[in-house]
Amino acid sequence: MKNIRNFCIIAHIDHGKSTLADRLLQFTHTLTLREQKDQVLDSMDLERERGITIKSHAIQMEYEHEGEIFVFNLIDTPGHVDFSYEVSRSIAACEGALLVVDATQGIQAQTISNLYLALNHDLEIIPVLNKVDMDNAMPDEVEDQIVELLGCPREDIIRASAKTGFGVDVILEAILNRIPAPKGDPDAPLQALIFDSVFNSFRGIIAYFRIMQGTFSKGDHVKFIATEKEYYADEIGVLKLKQVPRKTMSAGDVGYIISGIKTSSEVKVGDTITHVSRPTTDIVPGFEIVKPMVFAGIYPVDADDYEELRSSIEKLQLNDASLVFEPESSMALGFGFRCGFLGLLHMEIIQERLDREFNMDVITTVPNVSFKAYTTAKDMVEVHNPSGLPDATYLDYIEEPYIIAQIISKSEYQGAIMTLCIEKRGVLKNQVYLTSDRVEITFEMPLSEIIFDFYDKLKSLSRGYASFDYHIEGWQRANLVKLDVLLNGESVDALSMLIHRDNAYTFGRKMCEKLQELIPRQQFDIAIQAAIGAKIIARETVKALRKDVTAKCYGGDISRKRKLLEKQKKGKKRMRQVGNVEVPQSAFLAILKLD
Repeated sequence: MKNIRNFCIIAHIDHGKSTLADRLLQFTHTLTLREQKDQVLDSMDLERERGITIKSHAIQMEYEHEGEIFVFNLIDTPGHVDFSYEVSRSIAACEGALLVVDATQGIQAQTISNLYLALNHDLEIIPVLNKVDMDNAMPDEVEDQIVELLGCPREDIIRASAKTGFGVDVILEAILNRIPAPKGDPDAPLQALIFDSVFNSFRGIIAYFRIMQGTFSKGDHVKFIATEKEYYADEIGVLKLKQVPRKTMSAGDVGYIISGIKTSSEVKVGDTITHVSRPTTDIVPGFEIVKPMVFAGIYPVDADDYEELRSSIEKLQLNDASLVFEPESSMALGFGFRCGFLGLLHMEIIQERLDREFNMDVITTVPNVSFKAYTTAKDMVEVHNPSGLPDATYLDYIEEPYIIAQIISKSEYQGAIMTLCIEKRGVLKNQVYLTSDRVEITFEMPLSEIIFDFYDKLKSLSRGYASFDYHIEGWQRANLVKLDVLLNGESVDALSMLIHRDNAYTFGRKMCEKLQELIPRQQFDIAIQAAIGAKIIARETVKALRKDVTAKCYGGDISRKRKLLEKQKKGKKRMRQVGNVEVPQSAFLAILKLD
Protein backbone atom coordinates (compact mmCIF):
# COMPACT_ATOMS: atom_id res chain seq x y z
CA MET A 1 0.00 0.00 0.00
CA LYS A 2 2.90 2.36 0.66
CA ASN A 3 3.63 2.31 -3.11
CA ILE A 4 0.19 3.65 -4.13
CA ARG A 5 -0.59 7.32 -4.82
CA ASN A 6 -4.11 8.50 -5.69
CA PHE A 7 -4.38 12.01 -7.11
CA CYS A 8 -6.51 14.21 -9.37
CA ILE A 9 -5.81 17.27 -11.50
CA ILE A 10 -7.89 20.37 -10.82
CA ALA A 11 -7.83 23.61 -12.82
CA HIS A 12 -9.94 26.21 -14.57
CA ILE A 13 -11.17 25.38 -18.09
CA ASP A 14 -8.39 25.55 -20.76
CA HIS A 15 -5.46 25.65 -18.34
CA GLY A 16 -3.94 22.49 -19.81
CA LYS A 17 -5.22 19.65 -17.58
CA SER A 18 -5.80 17.08 -20.33
CA THR A 19 -2.45 17.83 -22.00
CA LEU A 20 -0.66 17.42 -18.66
CA ALA A 21 -2.45 14.08 -18.16
CA ASP A 22 -1.17 13.02 -21.63
CA ARG A 23 2.41 13.86 -20.65
CA LEU A 24 2.16 11.95 -17.35
CA LEU A 25 0.92 8.87 -19.24
CA GLN A 26 3.74 9.27 -21.75
CA PHE A 27 6.51 9.65 -19.13
CA THR A 28 5.30 6.58 -17.23
CA HIS A 29 5.10 4.57 -20.52
CA THR A 30 1.43 3.76 -19.87
CA LEU A 31 0.74 4.33 -23.57
CA THR A 32 2.53 2.73 -26.47
CA LEU A 33 3.50 5.00 -29.36
CA ARG A 34 0.59 3.60 -31.35
CA GLU A 35 -1.99 4.58 -28.72
CA GLN A 36 -0.72 8.12 -28.32
CA LYS A 37 -2.89 11.01 -29.42
CA ASP A 38 -3.72 14.44 -27.99
CA GLN A 39 -6.10 14.49 -25.01
CA VAL A 40 -6.16 10.71 -24.86
CA LEU A 41 -8.42 10.66 -21.77
CA ASP A 42 -11.09 12.81 -23.46
CA SER A 43 -12.61 9.82 -25.19
CA MET A 44 -16.02 11.30 -26.09
CA ASP A 45 -16.38 12.89 -29.57
CA LEU A 46 -17.99 15.91 -27.99
CA GLU A 47 -15.03 16.47 -25.64
CA ARG A 48 -12.57 16.34 -28.51
CA GLU A 49 -14.63 18.68 -30.72
CA ARG A 50 -15.16 21.34 -28.09
CA GLY A 51 -11.78 20.93 -26.40
CA ILE A 52 -13.35 20.59 -22.95
CA THR A 53 -13.42 17.73 -20.46
CA ILE A 54 -16.96 16.64 -19.55
CA LYS A 55 -16.36 13.35 -17.73
CA SER A 56 -13.75 12.58 -15.10
CA HIS A 57 -11.59 9.65 -16.25
CA ALA A 58 -9.59 7.29 -14.07
CA ILE A 59 -6.37 5.64 -15.26
CA GLN A 60 -3.52 3.76 -13.57
CA MET A 61 0.17 4.42 -14.25
CA GLU A 62 3.32 2.66 -13.06
CA TYR A 63 6.30 4.82 -12.13
CA GLU A 64 9.75 3.42 -11.48
CA HIS A 65 11.86 5.27 -8.90
CA GLU A 66 15.23 3.97 -7.63
CA GLY A 67 14.40 0.42 -8.72
CA GLU A 68 10.99 0.40 -7.01
CA ILE A 69 7.67 0.35 -8.88
CA PHE A 70 5.00 2.79 -7.69
CA VAL A 71 1.36 2.76 -8.74
CA PHE A 72 -0.19 6.15 -9.55
CA ASN A 73 -3.98 6.37 -9.93
CA LEU A 74 -4.86 9.57 -11.80
CA ILE A 75 -8.42 10.86 -11.96
CA ASP A 76 -8.70 13.63 -14.56
CA THR A 77 -11.45 16.19 -13.87
CA PRO A 78 -13.41 18.79 -15.89
CA GLY A 79 -12.77 22.52 -15.43
CA HIS A 80 -16.07 24.15 -16.39
CA VAL A 81 -18.31 25.39 -13.56
CA ASP A 82 -21.21 23.24 -14.88
CA PHE A 83 -19.27 20.03 -14.18
CA SER A 84 -18.10 20.80 -10.65
CA TYR A 85 -20.04 17.75 -9.41
CA GLU A 86 -17.70 15.46 -11.39
CA VAL A 87 -14.79 17.19 -9.64
CA SER A 88 -16.28 16.70 -6.15
CA ARG A 89 -16.59 12.94 -6.81
CA SER A 90 -13.02 12.60 -8.03
CA ILE A 91 -11.73 14.51 -5.02
CA ALA A 92 -13.57 12.14 -2.64
CA ALA A 93 -11.48 9.26 -4.04
CA CYS A 94 -8.03 10.91 -3.77
CA GLU A 95 -5.35 11.89 -1.25
CA GLY A 96 -3.75 14.64 -3.30
CA ALA A 97 -4.35 17.07 -6.15
CA LEU A 98 -2.29 18.86 -8.77
CA LEU A 99 -3.52 22.45 -8.91
CA VAL A 100 -2.75 23.58 -12.46
CA VAL A 101 -2.61 27.33 -13.14
CA ASP A 102 -2.03 28.84 -16.57
CA ALA A 103 1.02 31.15 -16.50
CA THR A 104 -0.55 33.37 -19.19
CA GLN A 105 -3.91 33.88 -17.42
CA GLY A 106 -3.28 33.56 -13.70
CA ILE A 107 -5.71 32.27 -11.12
CA GLN A 108 -9.35 32.07 -12.27
CA ALA A 109 -12.60 31.65 -10.33
CA GLN A 110 -13.02 27.93 -10.99
CA THR A 111 -9.44 27.28 -9.81
CA ILE A 112 -10.35 28.80 -6.45
CA SER A 113 -13.64 26.96 -6.07
CA ASN A 114 -12.07 23.58 -7.00
CA LEU A 115 -9.23 24.31 -4.60
CA TYR A 116 -11.69 24.84 -1.72
CA LEU A 117 -13.38 21.54 -2.62
CA ALA A 118 -9.99 19.82 -2.34
CA LEU A 119 -9.06 21.55 0.94
CA ASN A 120 -12.38 20.49 2.49
CA HIS A 121 -11.32 16.87 1.89
CA ASP A 122 -7.83 17.55 3.38
CA LEU A 123 -6.03 16.82 0.12
CA GLU A 124 -2.33 17.54 -0.31
CA ILE A 125 -2.07 20.30 -2.94
CA ILE A 126 0.83 20.48 -5.42
CA PRO A 127 0.74 23.80 -7.29
CA VAL A 128 1.85 23.56 -10.95
CA LEU A 129 2.48 26.61 -13.11
CA ASN A 130 1.69 25.46 -16.67
CA LYS A 131 2.46 27.02 -20.10
CA VAL A 132 5.68 28.73 -18.93
CA ASP A 133 7.09 28.32 -22.47
CA MET A 134 4.51 30.74 -23.94
CA ASP A 135 5.71 34.20 -25.05
CA ASN A 136 3.02 35.97 -23.03
CA ALA A 137 3.60 33.97 -19.82
CA MET A 138 3.94 35.95 -16.57
CA PRO A 139 5.46 33.29 -14.27
CA ASP A 140 6.60 35.60 -11.46
CA GLU A 141 3.30 37.48 -11.16
CA VAL A 142 1.24 34.28 -11.25
CA GLU A 143 3.54 32.67 -8.66
CA ASP A 144 2.80 35.65 -6.38
CA GLN A 145 -0.93 34.94 -6.81
CA ILE A 146 -0.47 31.24 -5.97
CA VAL A 147 1.61 32.02 -2.87
CA GLU A 148 -1.07 34.47 -1.72
CA LEU A 149 -3.88 31.97 -2.34
CA LEU A 150 -2.24 28.84 -0.88
CA GLY A 151 0.22 30.35 1.58
CA CYS A 152 2.84 27.86 0.39
CA PRO A 153 6.59 28.52 0.06
CA ARG A 154 7.59 29.78 -3.39
CA GLU A 155 9.91 26.79 -4.03
CA ASP A 156 6.93 24.39 -3.75
CA ILE A 157 5.50 25.70 -7.02
CA ILE A 158 6.55 23.59 -10.01
CA ARG A 159 7.09 25.38 -13.31
CA ALA A 160 6.12 23.18 -16.24
CA SER A 161 4.94 23.10 -19.82
CA ALA A 162 2.60 20.23 -20.62
CA LYS A 163 2.96 20.92 -24.34
CA THR A 164 6.74 20.47 -24.48
CA GLY A 165 7.02 18.08 -21.52
CA PHE A 166 9.25 20.46 -19.52
CA GLY A 167 8.99 19.87 -15.75
CA VAL A 168 6.86 16.71 -15.99
CA ASP A 169 9.59 14.59 -14.34
CA VAL A 170 9.60 17.05 -11.40
CA ILE A 171 5.80 16.73 -11.12
CA LEU A 172 6.05 12.92 -10.98
CA GLU A 173 8.65 13.12 -8.21
CA ALA A 174 6.48 15.61 -6.30
CA ILE A 175 3.50 13.24 -6.55
CA LEU A 176 5.69 10.47 -5.15
CA ASN A 177 7.22 12.49 -2.30
CA ARG A 178 4.49 14.95 -1.32
CA ILE A 179 1.20 13.07 -1.73
CA PRO A 180 0.67 10.64 1.18
CA ALA A 181 0.09 6.94 0.57
CA PRO A 182 -3.52 5.83 1.22
CA LYS A 183 -4.43 5.09 4.82
CA GLY A 184 -6.55 2.03 5.39
CA ASP A 185 -6.39 -1.43 6.87
CA PRO A 186 -6.39 -4.33 4.34
CA ASP A 187 -7.69 -6.67 7.09
CA ALA A 188 -10.67 -4.48 8.12
CA PRO A 189 -14.18 -5.16 6.74
CA LEU A 190 -14.49 -4.08 3.09
CA GLN A 191 -15.45 -0.44 2.53
CA ALA A 192 -15.26 0.86 -1.07
CA LEU A 193 -16.63 4.14 -2.44
CA ILE A 194 -18.33 4.12 -5.87
CA PHE A 195 -17.25 7.34 -7.60
CA ASP A 196 -18.48 6.66 -11.14
CA SER A 197 -20.30 4.15 -13.31
CA VAL A 198 -20.69 3.42 -17.02
CA PHE A 199 -23.10 1.34 -19.06
CA ASN A 200 -21.79 -1.39 -21.33
CA SER A 201 -24.37 -3.01 -23.59
CA PHE A 202 -22.66 -6.44 -23.35
CA ARG A 203 -21.67 -6.60 -19.70
CA GLY A 204 -24.26 -4.44 -17.94
CA ILE A 205 -23.28 -1.69 -15.54
CA ILE A 206 -19.63 -1.27 -14.61
CA ALA A 207 -19.05 0.58 -11.32
CA TYR A 208 -15.74 2.34 -10.58
CA PHE A 209 -14.66 2.24 -6.93
CA ARG A 210 -11.89 3.26 -4.57
CA ILE A 211 -11.20 0.83 -1.70
CA MET A 212 -10.96 2.68 1.63
CA GLN A 213 -10.62 -0.37 3.92
CA GLY A 214 -10.37 -4.12 3.49
CA THR A 215 -9.63 -6.49 0.61
CA PHE A 216 -11.70 -7.36 -2.45
CA SER A 217 -11.42 -10.63 -4.41
CA LYS A 218 -12.98 -11.93 -7.60
CA GLY A 219 -16.13 -13.95 -6.92
CA ASP A 220 -16.83 -12.25 -3.56
CA HIS A 221 -20.44 -11.93 -2.43
CA VAL A 222 -20.86 -8.15 -1.97
CA LYS A 223 -23.59 -5.75 -0.98
CA PHE A 224 -24.25 -2.14 -2.08
CA ILE A 225 -25.28 -0.41 1.15
CA ALA A 226 -27.60 2.38 -0.10
CA THR A 227 -29.65 0.18 -2.44
CA GLU A 228 -29.30 -2.94 -0.23
CA LYS A 229 -28.74 -5.15 -3.29
CA GLU A 230 -26.36 -8.13 -3.26
CA TYR A 231 -24.16 -9.36 -6.11
CA TYR A 232 -21.26 -11.64 -6.92
CA ALA A 233 -18.17 -9.89 -8.26
CA ASP A 234 -17.83 -11.60 -11.68
CA GLU A 235 -14.78 -9.51 -12.50
CA ILE A 236 -12.73 -6.88 -10.69
CA GLY A 237 -9.67 -5.09 -11.97
CA VAL A 238 -7.75 -1.87 -12.49
CA LEU A 239 -8.25 0.81 -15.12
CA LYS A 240 -5.38 1.21 -17.55
CA LEU A 241 -6.28 2.46 -21.02
CA LYS A 242 -8.33 -0.72 -21.13
CA GLN A 243 -9.70 -2.68 -18.17
CA VAL A 244 -7.17 -5.11 -16.71
CA PRO A 245 -8.71 -7.92 -14.54
CA ARG A 246 -7.14 -8.76 -11.16
CA LYS A 247 -7.73 -11.60 -8.67
CA THR A 248 -7.61 -9.46 -5.51
CA MET A 249 -7.35 -5.77 -4.68
CA SER A 250 -6.92 -4.13 -1.29
CA ALA A 251 -7.16 -0.80 0.55
CA GLY A 252 -5.98 2.19 -1.49
CA ASP A 253 -6.65 0.62 -4.90
CA VAL A 254 -8.86 2.19 -7.56
CA GLY A 255 -10.64 -0.16 -9.93
CA TYR A 256 -13.86 -1.44 -11.46
CA ILE A 257 -16.39 -4.17 -10.68
CA ILE A 258 -18.60 -6.03 -13.15
CA SER A 259 -21.38 -8.00 -11.53
CA GLY A 260 -24.05 -8.24 -14.22
CA ILE A 261 -26.18 -5.37 -12.91
CA LYS A 262 -28.88 -4.58 -15.49
CA THR A 263 -30.95 -1.72 -14.03
CA SER A 264 -29.44 1.69 -13.54
CA SER A 265 -31.30 2.49 -10.31
CA GLU A 266 -29.28 -0.21 -8.50
CA VAL A 267 -26.01 1.74 -8.74
CA LYS A 268 -25.81 5.04 -6.90
CA VAL A 269 -22.68 7.14 -7.20
CA GLY A 270 -21.36 7.78 -3.69
CA ASP A 271 -22.64 4.41 -2.43
CA THR A 272 -20.42 2.07 -0.38
CA ILE A 273 -19.66 -1.57 -1.33
CA THR A 274 -19.06 -4.10 1.46
CA HIS A 275 -19.01 -7.90 1.99
CA VAL A 276 -22.26 -9.71 2.82
CA SER A 277 -20.53 -12.05 5.28
CA ARG A 278 -18.55 -9.35 7.11
CA PRO A 279 -20.18 -5.96 6.47
CA THR A 280 -18.69 -2.63 7.50
CA THR A 281 -20.70 -0.57 9.96
CA ASP A 282 -20.07 2.88 8.51
CA ILE A 283 -20.44 4.28 5.02
CA VAL A 284 -17.84 6.50 3.34
CA PRO A 285 -18.54 10.10 4.47
CA GLY A 286 -18.12 13.43 2.75
CA PHE A 287 -20.20 12.78 -0.33
CA GLU A 288 -23.08 15.14 -1.03
CA ILE A 289 -26.10 14.62 -3.28
CA VAL A 290 -26.15 16.86 -6.33
CA LYS A 291 -28.46 19.90 -6.42
CA PRO A 292 -29.62 20.78 -9.94
CA MET A 293 -29.70 24.50 -10.75
CA VAL A 294 -31.59 24.63 -14.03
CA PHE A 295 -34.71 22.70 -15.02
CA ALA A 296 -36.03 22.06 -18.52
CA GLY A 297 -38.49 19.65 -20.10
CA ILE A 298 -37.15 17.11 -22.61
CA TYR A 299 -39.79 15.60 -24.92
CA PRO A 300 -39.48 13.11 -27.76
CA VAL A 301 -40.32 14.59 -31.19
CA ASP A 302 -42.30 11.43 -31.89
CA ALA A 303 -44.61 10.46 -29.00
CA ASP A 304 -43.97 6.74 -29.64
CA ASP A 305 -40.31 7.16 -28.60
CA TYR A 306 -41.22 7.93 -24.95
CA GLU A 307 -40.02 4.59 -23.51
CA GLU A 308 -36.89 4.69 -25.62
CA LEU A 309 -36.14 8.20 -24.33
CA ARG A 310 -36.59 6.99 -20.75
CA SER A 311 -34.06 4.20 -21.16
CA SER A 312 -31.64 6.56 -22.95
CA ILE A 313 -31.80 9.10 -20.11
CA GLU A 314 -31.34 6.32 -17.53
CA LYS A 315 -28.21 5.08 -19.30
CA LEU A 316 -26.93 8.63 -19.57
CA GLN A 317 -27.57 9.18 -15.85
CA LEU A 318 -25.22 6.28 -15.03
CA ASN A 319 -22.48 8.05 -16.86
CA ASP A 320 -23.45 11.49 -15.55
CA ALA A 321 -24.74 11.28 -12.00
CA SER A 322 -25.55 14.99 -11.83
CA LEU A 323 -28.50 14.56 -14.22
CA VAL A 324 -31.84 14.37 -12.37
CA PHE A 325 -35.13 13.59 -14.10
CA GLU A 326 -38.81 12.85 -13.45
CA PRO A 327 -41.72 12.22 -15.86
CA GLU A 328 -44.07 15.07 -16.76
CA SER A 329 -46.63 15.80 -19.44
CA SER A 330 -47.45 18.90 -21.43
CA MET A 331 -50.54 19.91 -23.40
CA ALA A 332 -48.49 20.93 -26.42
CA LEU A 333 -45.76 18.29 -26.40
CA GLY A 334 -47.30 15.16 -24.87
CA PHE A 335 -45.30 12.97 -22.47
CA GLY A 336 -41.70 13.71 -21.57
CA PHE A 337 -39.33 14.34 -18.67
CA ARG A 338 -38.54 17.30 -16.45
CA CYS A 339 -34.75 17.21 -16.13
CA GLY A 340 -32.49 19.03 -13.67
CA PHE A 341 -29.08 20.24 -14.90
CA LEU A 342 -26.14 22.00 -13.27
CA GLY A 343 -26.13 24.76 -15.89
CA LEU A 344 -26.84 25.64 -19.51
CA LEU A 345 -23.66 24.04 -20.90
CA HIS A 346 -24.57 20.85 -19.05
CA MET A 347 -28.06 20.97 -20.62
CA GLU A 348 -26.60 21.49 -24.10
CA ILE A 349 -24.16 18.59 -23.66
CA ILE A 350 -26.94 16.23 -22.47
CA GLN A 351 -29.04 17.17 -25.50
CA GLU A 352 -26.09 16.52 -27.85
CA ARG A 353 -25.29 13.19 -26.17
CA LEU A 354 -28.90 12.01 -26.46
CA ASP A 355 -28.72 12.78 -30.17
CA ARG A 356 -25.29 11.23 -30.83
CA GLU A 357 -25.12 8.26 -28.50
CA PHE A 358 -28.77 7.19 -28.58
CA ASN A 359 -30.12 8.76 -31.82
CA MET A 360 -32.94 10.48 -29.93
CA ASP A 361 -34.66 13.50 -31.49
CA VAL A 362 -35.82 15.66 -28.61
CA ILE A 363 -37.50 19.01 -28.02
CA THR A 364 -36.25 21.01 -25.04
CA THR A 365 -38.47 23.59 -23.36
CA VAL A 366 -37.37 26.96 -21.99
CA PRO A 367 -35.07 26.29 -19.00
CA ASN A 368 -36.04 27.73 -15.61
CA VAL A 369 -35.04 27.41 -11.97
CA SER A 370 -37.20 26.02 -9.18
CA PHE A 371 -39.26 28.47 -7.12
CA LYS A 372 -41.09 28.22 -3.82
CA ALA A 373 -44.71 29.39 -4.07
CA TYR A 374 -46.61 30.13 -0.85
CA THR A 375 -50.39 29.95 -0.96
CA THR A 376 -52.84 32.02 1.08
CA ALA A 377 -53.40 28.89 3.21
CA LYS A 378 -49.66 29.12 4.16
CA ASP A 379 -48.73 25.97 2.21
CA MET A 380 -45.43 25.85 0.34
CA VAL A 381 -45.39 24.39 -3.19
CA GLU A 382 -42.11 23.79 -5.01
CA VAL A 383 -42.54 24.90 -8.62
CA HIS A 384 -40.21 23.44 -11.27
CA ASN A 385 -42.50 24.27 -14.14
CA PRO A 386 -44.58 27.45 -14.73
CA SER A 387 -47.71 25.32 -15.25
CA GLY A 388 -47.30 24.02 -11.67
CA LEU A 389 -47.82 27.52 -10.24
CA PRO A 390 -50.94 27.80 -8.02
CA ASP A 391 -53.83 29.91 -9.30
CA ALA A 392 -53.34 33.68 -8.87
CA THR A 393 -56.32 33.84 -6.48
CA TYR A 394 -54.64 31.41 -4.04
CA LEU A 395 -51.08 32.63 -4.47
CA ASP A 396 -49.64 34.71 -1.64
CA TYR A 397 -45.99 35.22 -2.72
CA ILE A 398 -43.12 33.51 -4.53
CA GLU A 399 -39.52 33.03 -3.37
CA GLU A 400 -36.64 32.48 -5.76
CA PRO A 401 -33.11 31.13 -5.21
CA TYR A 402 -30.29 33.66 -4.84
CA ILE A 403 -26.61 33.04 -5.47
CA ILE A 404 -23.33 34.61 -4.45
CA ALA A 405 -21.38 35.12 -7.69
CA GLN A 406 -17.61 35.61 -7.66
CA ILE A 407 -16.16 37.17 -10.78
CA ILE A 408 -12.41 37.56 -11.27
CA SER A 409 -11.34 39.84 -14.09
CA LYS A 410 -8.85 42.41 -15.29
CA SER A 411 -9.67 45.72 -13.63
CA GLU A 412 -10.20 47.50 -16.98
CA TYR A 413 -13.39 45.48 -17.55
CA GLN A 414 -14.73 46.14 -14.06
CA GLY A 415 -17.26 48.84 -15.05
CA ALA A 416 -18.83 46.80 -17.86
CA ILE A 417 -19.12 43.72 -15.64
CA MET A 418 -20.76 45.66 -12.81
CA THR A 419 -23.27 47.19 -15.26
CA LEU A 420 -24.14 43.69 -16.52
CA CYS A 421 -24.64 42.35 -12.97
CA ILE A 422 -26.82 45.30 -11.95
CA GLU A 423 -28.97 44.82 -15.09
CA LYS A 424 -29.45 41.25 -13.90
CA ARG A 425 -30.83 42.53 -10.55
CA GLY A 426 -27.49 41.97 -8.79
CA VAL A 427 -26.39 43.70 -5.57
CA LEU A 428 -22.68 44.41 -5.09
CA LYS A 429 -21.38 42.75 -1.92
CA ASN A 430 -17.63 43.09 -2.10
CA GLN A 431 -14.74 44.07 -4.31
CA VAL A 432 -11.11 43.10 -3.73
CA TYR A 433 -8.00 43.86 -5.78
CA LEU A 434 -6.00 40.61 -5.95
CA THR A 435 -3.14 42.38 -7.75
CA SER A 436 -2.85 45.88 -9.22
CA ASP A 437 -4.79 44.87 -12.34
CA ARG A 438 -6.92 41.90 -11.23
CA VAL A 439 -10.09 42.39 -9.26
CA GLU A 440 -12.50 39.98 -7.57
CA ILE A 441 -16.09 41.25 -7.54
CA THR A 442 -18.74 39.53 -5.40
CA PHE A 443 -22.42 40.01 -6.28
CA GLU A 444 -25.62 38.66 -4.82
CA MET A 445 -28.09 37.97 -7.61
CA PRO A 446 -31.08 35.77 -8.55
CA LEU A 447 -30.16 32.43 -10.10
CA SER A 448 -32.90 32.82 -12.73
CA GLU A 449 -31.06 35.81 -14.21
CA ILE A 450 -27.83 33.95 -14.92
CA ILE A 451 -29.15 30.74 -16.48
CA PHE A 452 -29.79 32.15 -19.96
CA ASP A 453 -26.95 34.17 -21.37
CA PHE A 454 -25.05 35.63 -18.42
CA TYR A 455 -21.91 33.54 -18.91
CA ASP A 456 -21.72 34.29 -22.65
CA LYS A 457 -22.19 38.03 -22.11
CA LEU A 458 -19.61 38.07 -19.33
CA LYS A 459 -17.05 36.39 -21.60
CA SER A 460 -17.69 38.77 -24.51
CA LEU A 461 -17.60 41.90 -22.28
CA SER A 462 -14.26 40.91 -20.80
CA ARG A 463 -12.76 39.48 -24.01
CA GLY A 464 -12.69 36.06 -22.39
CA TYR A 465 -10.68 37.16 -19.34
CA ALA A 466 -13.38 37.14 -16.67
CA SER A 467 -13.95 33.90 -14.82
CA PHE A 468 -17.11 33.16 -12.94
CA ASP A 469 -18.12 30.87 -10.12
CA TYR A 470 -21.21 30.78 -7.91
CA HIS A 471 -22.86 29.00 -5.02
CA ILE A 472 -26.46 29.03 -3.81
CA GLU A 473 -26.98 31.30 -0.85
CA GLY A 474 -30.68 31.11 0.02
CA TRP A 475 -34.19 32.17 -0.98
CA GLN A 476 -35.70 35.65 -1.22
CA ARG A 477 -39.14 37.04 -2.02
CA ALA A 478 -39.53 38.00 -5.65
CA ASN A 479 -41.97 40.00 -7.75
CA LEU A 480 -42.49 37.35 -10.42
CA VAL A 481 -45.31 36.91 -12.92
CA LYS A 482 -46.20 34.05 -15.23
CA LEU A 483 -45.78 35.04 -18.87
CA ASP A 484 -47.86 32.98 -21.30
CA VAL A 485 -47.59 32.77 -25.07
CA LEU A 486 -50.87 32.32 -26.91
CA LEU A 487 -51.18 31.14 -30.50
CA ASN A 488 -54.67 31.87 -31.85
CA GLY A 489 -55.88 32.25 -28.27
CA GLU A 490 -54.46 28.90 -27.08
CA SER A 491 -51.63 28.85 -24.55
CA VAL A 492 -48.43 27.01 -25.53
CA ASP A 493 -47.35 25.72 -22.13
CA ALA A 494 -43.86 24.82 -23.33
CA LEU A 495 -43.13 28.51 -23.92
CA SER A 496 -44.60 29.91 -20.71
CA MET A 497 -42.18 31.12 -18.05
CA LEU A 498 -41.89 32.85 -14.69
CA ILE A 499 -40.23 36.22 -15.11
CA HIS A 500 -39.66 39.38 -13.08
CA ARG A 501 -42.51 41.86 -13.55
CA ASP A 502 -40.16 44.66 -14.72
CA ASN A 503 -38.78 42.53 -17.56
CA ALA A 504 -42.05 40.87 -18.59
CA TYR A 505 -43.25 43.52 -21.06
CA THR A 506 -40.02 43.84 -23.06
CA PHE A 507 -39.38 40.10 -23.04
CA GLY A 508 -42.98 39.35 -24.10
CA ARG A 509 -42.69 41.75 -27.02
CA LYS A 510 -39.36 40.30 -28.16
CA MET A 511 -40.73 36.79 -27.90
CA CYS A 512 -43.73 37.65 -30.11
CA GLU A 513 -41.48 39.29 -32.71
CA LYS A 514 -39.15 36.29 -32.75
CA LEU A 515 -42.02 33.81 -33.10
CA GLN A 516 -43.48 35.86 -35.94
CA GLU A 517 -40.24 35.33 -37.88
CA LEU A 518 -40.01 31.63 -37.11
CA ILE A 519 -43.54 30.28 -37.37
CA PRO A 520 -44.22 29.30 -40.99
CA ARG A 521 -47.14 31.06 -42.70
CA GLN A 522 -50.41 29.12 -42.96
CA GLN A 523 -53.56 29.60 -45.03
CA PHE A 524 -54.99 31.67 -42.17
CA ASP A 525 -53.84 34.52 -39.93
CA ILE A 526 -52.04 33.42 -36.76
CA ALA A 527 -52.25 35.74 -33.77
CA ILE A 528 -49.21 35.51 -31.47
CA GLN A 529 -49.86 37.09 -28.08
CA ALA A 530 -47.93 37.42 -24.84
CA ALA A 531 -50.14 37.58 -21.77
CA ILE A 532 -49.82 38.01 -18.03
CA GLY A 533 -52.93 36.36 -16.59
CA ALA A 534 -55.82 37.72 -18.68
CA LYS A 535 -53.96 40.86 -19.77
CA ILE A 536 -52.43 40.81 -23.25
CA ILE A 537 -49.17 42.77 -23.25
CA ALA A 538 -47.91 42.21 -26.80
CA ARG A 539 -49.21 40.93 -30.13
CA GLU A 540 -47.87 40.10 -33.56
CA THR A 541 -49.69 38.52 -36.50
CA VAL A 542 -48.36 36.02 -39.03
CA LYS A 543 -50.31 37.01 -42.14
CA ALA A 544 -52.10 34.34 -44.15
CA LEU A 545 -50.91 33.08 -47.49
CA ARG A 546 -53.57 34.39 -49.90
CA LYS A 547 -54.62 33.37 -53.33
CA ASP A 548 -55.66 36.29 -55.52
CA VAL A 549 -59.34 35.34 -55.97
CA THR A 550 -60.26 38.59 -57.75
CA ALA A 551 -57.75 38.02 -60.57
CA LYS A 552 -60.50 36.87 -62.97
CA CYS A 553 -62.59 40.03 -62.41
CA TYR A 554 -61.47 42.82 -64.70
CA GLY A 555 -63.53 45.98 -64.63
CA GLY A 556 -67.17 45.41 -63.79
CA ASP A 557 -69.01 46.12 -60.57
CA ILE A 558 -67.21 46.20 -57.19
CA SER A 559 -69.88 43.97 -55.66
CA ARG A 560 -68.62 40.99 -57.71
CA LYS A 561 -65.13 41.40 -56.27
CA ARG A 562 -66.51 41.87 -52.76
CA LYS A 563 -68.55 38.67 -53.07
CA LEU A 564 -65.43 36.65 -53.92
CA LEU A 565 -63.40 38.26 -51.10
CA GLU A 566 -66.19 37.57 -48.56
CA LYS A 567 -66.30 33.96 -49.70
CA GLN A 568 -62.54 33.66 -49.23
CA LYS A 569 -62.80 35.30 -45.77
CA LYS A 570 -65.38 32.72 -44.64
CA GLY A 571 -63.18 29.89 -45.83
CA LYS A 572 -60.17 31.31 -43.95
CA LYS A 573 -62.27 31.69 -40.79
CA ARG A 574 -63.41 28.07 -40.96
CA MET A 575 -59.84 26.94 -41.65
CA ARG A 576 -58.60 28.84 -38.62
CA GLN A 577 -61.05 26.96 -36.40
CA VAL A 578 -59.84 23.54 -37.50
CA GLY A 579 -56.19 24.34 -38.31
CA ASN A 580 -53.54 23.95 -35.62
CA VAL A 581 -50.19 25.71 -35.43
CA GLU A 582 -46.96 23.76 -35.07
CA VAL A 583 -44.15 25.57 -33.24
CA PRO A 584 -40.85 24.50 -34.85
CA GLN A 585 -37.96 23.34 -32.64
CA SER A 586 -35.88 26.29 -33.92
CA ALA A 587 -38.40 28.62 -32.24
CA PHE A 588 -37.83 27.00 -28.83
CA LEU A 589 -34.07 27.36 -29.22
CA ALA A 590 -34.28 30.94 -30.48
CA ILE A 591 -36.29 31.97 -27.40
CA LEU A 592 -33.34 30.83 -25.24
CA LYS A 593 -30.96 33.10 -27.12
CA LEU A 594 -33.18 36.18 -26.84
CA ASP A 595 -31.42 39.18 -25.43
